[in-house]
Amino acid sequence: MEKTSTGLDENIAGLLCYVVGWVSGIVFLLIEPENKFVRFHAFQSILVFGVLTLAHIVLDWIPVIGGFFGAVLGILTFILWVVLMVKAYQGTKFKLPWAGNQAEKWAG
Repeated sequence: MEKTSTGLDENIAGLLCYVVGWVSGIVFLLIEPENKFVRFHAFQSILVFGVLTLAHIVLDWIPVIGGFFGAVLGILTFILWVVLMVKAYQGTKFKLPWAGNQAEKWAG
């Protein structure tokens, strides 16, 4: 693994892009402008967890079934969060449908 401009191994920086969801994605996008691997994971984190955050907000407004679907979405979000962190740590560019392609395009 190569080092990023912040001195971190790129797989560690990629993992950290997901730690606080879209927030850490934005942070790493700002502090790591050159490394394509890190930028890919930062963009994917912003897209995926940004959309999931919005989905949770919308579901919170729906009485009864919103709570159920929100709980299911929460469990699936947690699983996805762990998988994305593990894949980034392994040095893999694990591309999710739509978000992965868009992240790759934006990362350069």
